Amino acid sequence: MTQPTAAFEQDVIALIQAAKQQAAVAVNAELTLLYWSVGQRIHEEVLGGSRADYGKQVIAWLAQRLTTLFGKGWSKAQLSYCIKFAEVFSDIKIVHAVRGQLITEVE
Repeated sequence: MTQPTAAFEQDVIALIQAAKQQAAVAVNAELTLLYWSVGQRIHEEVLGGSRADYGKQVIAWLAQRLTTLFGKGWSKAQLSYCIKFAEVFSDIKIVHAVRGQLITEVE
């Protein structure tokens, strides 16, 4: 078996590493939008009115249900972070701008 040159090997390794980095950035950008969307939806449905106790119960139920369906990562604390994210950045245009910035940093 003929062994390729070190330069060839490094080029292939660099291509793989660049693709992995771009994939990670794309996933992070989509997760950013997902977390905002989940937080916004919860805020609209549950916390929009003055139903604080009801909201806490719904968030606990939703966290349990999402964890059952999708595994770790959907705890009450995570849902609270999603809600806070949506409250702080209430305009989706800002979220899209941040998401776009995440993607263009790698390119």
